[in-house]
Amino acid sequence: MAFKIGFTAEHEDAAPASVSNFVPEKTDVPRRSVVQVYFPGRDLTLAYYNDRFDLHIGDIVYVQGKLEGQQGRVVSVSYNFKIKASQYMQVLSVVDTTVHGRFYMGGMHFLTFEPEALPREQAITWFRPPEPEGDVFLVGENEDTFLLDDLAGMQVSAVVGERGKEYYIENRVKYICLDGTCGYAIVEGSEAYEVEFQYVSGEIRGLTCICPCSYNCKHEVAAMLQLKKVLSIIETQYAEQYEASGYFAAVSRGILFEYAVGSKENGSFTL
Repeated sequence: MAFKIGFTAEHEDAAPASVSNFVPEKTDVPRRSVVQVYFPGRDLTLAYYNDRFDLHIGDIVYVQGKLEGQQGRVVSVSYNFKIKASQYMQVLSVVDTTVHGRFYMGGMHFLTFEPEALPREQAITWFRPPEPEGDVFLVGENEDTFLLDDLAGMQVSAVVGERGKEYYIENRVKYICLDGTCGYAIVEGSEAYEVEFQYVSGEIRGLTCICPCSYNCKHEVAAMLQLKKVLSIIETQYAEQYEASGYFAAVSRGILFEYAVGSKENGSFTL
């Protein structure tokens, strides 16, 4: 079973737009404003200055200051103001919640075989703020490999293996995609961790995670278990779709609706 998801403004005297092809119109022209941002994790609302974006009620943002790194939702926008700049922190970025494309049922996840429907570059903004300028990752490589069908080849301890299995069962792999041989996953732990790997003819290579562990970790174990599950579903139900594009992305059902639907203040969607 598949469904199409999208949004369209509603007008009484106009025919409804095609949901499957609709992309919400955005403007790149910033509009200066003072916005009130609500942070559900802290049950706190604070004011911020914005001169980088055209913000609207319902937008999900990251900000400067003591709540930097936490997501907040814009609850009011004021264009009429006079403030002292030194007294206000600023909005740093806006989360892109626009999703359009065909999704399929896939266990606890929704699957898409369209690379533009929810690419990894967009998905990570649903979980982490943009990396600070000048902050870079250092990467080392080795030639270690293991078979996806035999995760003992990861050579993790029993404790790490069990914790990774728990993460998988708890649906902490919020997003996973495979583009050709290049794989990527977002695993929710104390924060959202990014896992990357290569998948070639049933073999995993170059498995890494951005968490502080210097060895194969529970986030990687969870990602590999999720990869096995998704590939099994695809093989039995969606082999044709996957073969046509050579790409899949799987996103947690709750996450897709929280951002793609729950963040919208108006419009409609069709299942």
